[in-house]
Amino acid sequence: MNEQIIKLTDNAAKRIKEIMSKADNKTIGVRVGVKSGGCAGMSYSMEYAQDKKKNDEVIEDKGVKVFIDPAAIIYLLGTEMDYKKEKFNSQFVFKNPNESERCGCGESFKV
Repeated sequence: MNEQIIKLTDNAAKRIKEIMSKADNKTIGVRVGVKSGGCAGMSYSMEYAQDKKKNDEVIEDKGVKVFIDPAAIIYLLGTEMDYKKEKFNSQFVFKNPNESERCGCGESFKV
């Protein structure tokens, strides 16, 4: 595969490193996926990865490992994962060129 499925910004990689430093020793990275739900139909999911699942796509970028759920690859291709820290909240932000619509609260999207 020529194009990396997800690209991490420096802020996202730094935040994942911070999260990993607090995780237990069995954690080997973060797993990113897409699940049904939200006003627009789909939302992003993130969790600790304890192991590599059979068909996971593994992205190693800026010193961190991101495992991509195989069912999510088609929805995430070309996505940039960023981390934004604002006055009252902080969150991972997905800039996904495949989105055709995003709900008003920003929690879900359509492709």
